Formats: sequence, structure tokens, C-alpha cells
Amino acid sequence: MYSILLSIHSIIRWLVLASLLYALFRAYKGWYSGNQFSKHDNMVRHNTATVAHIQLLVGLLLYSISPIVRYFYSSYSEALHNRGVRFFGMEHSLMMIIAVTLITIGSISAKRKNSDKQKFKTMAIWFSIALFVILTSIPWPFSPFTARPYFRHF
Repeated sequence: MYSILLSIHSIIRWLVLASLLYALFRAYKGWYSGNQFSKHDNMVRHNTATVAHIQLLVGLLLYSISPIVRYFYSSYSEALHNRGVRFFGMEHSLMMIIAVTLITIGSISAKRKNSDKQKFKTMAIWFSIALFVILTSIPWPFSPFTARPYFRHF
């Protein structure tokens, strides 16, 4: 179960990044071009938040059954000094919850704005901050915190 969830979480990561990058492309383009906030833009905003929430749910489920997290809580004082264990036991999960919260705030705020320019601007700012948090908190293969592969296999 753990390895399957880990693979699913790895795959959804790419969907989150792709949808977030596309949403940012649409947001910045609309903001600077003065475009109308179309149904497509609204769908992109909504789908980006939805994919991020699905990833969060899979991540929380993974967190609840992870042997690394179990070790983190059972040997907290020792695990706190182990960078890899601390990263997954505390840092990664906290930063990703913050990122999904930023995406949610950006999505809801953009939806409630009156002008099209404000919708695009709100989406661009909040989603950009979320992307920064995500990119710095993913365990990339080149990460100094803990390295994981680009894709996990089932």
C-alpha cells in the first residue's frame, strides 16, 4: 500500500506542477495583456486548486502510513537531527500544506475579484508564491535535503 501511494503521489506531483505552470502562464498573460477572464481561465484556476487538493489528500494519507514518519515520531529527539527523516517528518509536509493553502487562497480570492485584471493579478501572485514553496520543498534528485527520483515506479 505504501509503495503504491508513493508512486501515485510522485505522479500527481507532475500534474500539480503542470497545472500550476499553465495557470501561471494564463494569469500573467491575462494580467499583462488585459485579456478577459474567460470560462477557460476559470476552469484552469479551479482545476489547479483541485489537483493540489487531491495531492494534499494523497500526501496526508501517505504521511499517516509512512515508516519514515513513524520513526520520526517514535524517536523524535534523535530523528530531529537526521536531515532526511526531519525533512519528511516535518519540513516537506508543513511546506506543502502551506503551498496548497496559498493556492486555495489565490483561487478563492481570484474568483471573488470584480475586474478581470484583478482576477489574473491575484492568481498570478498567490500561485507564484505557492510554486516557489513547492519547488523548494520537493525532494528532487539534486536536493541537498534528501534526494528522491523524478518518477517512482509501481
